[in-house]
Parts: sequence; C-alpha cells; structure tokens
Amino acid sequence: MQIPVNYLAVVIAALAAFGLGAVWYMVLSKPWLRAVGKTEEEVKARGSAMPFVITIIALLLMSWMLAGLMGHLAQITIRGGVITAFFVWAGFVITTMAVNHAFAGAKPMLILIDGLYWLAALAVMGAVIGAFGMPGT
Repeated sequence: MQIPVNYLAVVIAALAAFGLGAVWYMVLSKPWLRAVGKTEEEVKARGSAMPFVITIIALLLMSWMLAGLMGHLAQITIRGGVITAFFVWAGFVITTMAVNHAFAGAKPMLILIDGLYWLAALAVMGAVIGAFGMPGT
C-alpha cells in the first residue's frame, strides 16, 4: 500500500529543522566547541560547505521517512507527528548516538547537545508534516 506524502511539507519541515539547527548551534556554540575539543578557529579553518550539504540532504531524507512513517501509522496530525518523532528519536537516534559517542570517547555534554537537537529537529519536522496533513486535504 502506497502512502501519499505531502512533499511540500517534507521540504518545509527539513528547512525548519535546518533553521533550528542554525539557532541551536549558535546559542550553544561555546559548550559544543568545548565538548568536541576544538576552538572556533579550528572549525573555521576547515572552511568546507560539505557538512551543510550533508545536513540538508540528511534532513530531507529524515523528513521524508518521518512523513512516510506517520502515514503508515495514520498519525498525520501535529500531535501524531510530535509523538512519532519522539519514538523515532528514542528508539533509533539517541541510542545510536550514545553508542557511537561512547566508543569515540566523546564527552557526555556532546551527546546532550547533539541528542537534544535531534529530538527538537524531529519534533519540529513531525509538527510541520502534521500541520500540513495529507496531500489534497
């Protein structure tokens, strides 16, 4: 069974999560830099746009998958989107991050900053997708 996806909602949801990330990491830049053990100069010296390109592609894919999951669960509402986002985050995102960060020896603060961003990003995406509803509705 094919679930119709509102592609405009998917794109807007991904862009909203990207904007959230810009604000999130500007506000938390100093603690994030301490958590990754880098200086602002070291990060700026890379000068690559590639992390931003990867981020927007990842957010588009995540938003599309979240919309599909919400459709399969018949939860295409703001509430349904936020709840689905939480379960995706708790079951897949934070668990994977915790394992990877633990093996990398990352500071707990990095897991907290990045993990809470992904919770907020998924919740925003779920809310946007839910607000748009099904295509044609």
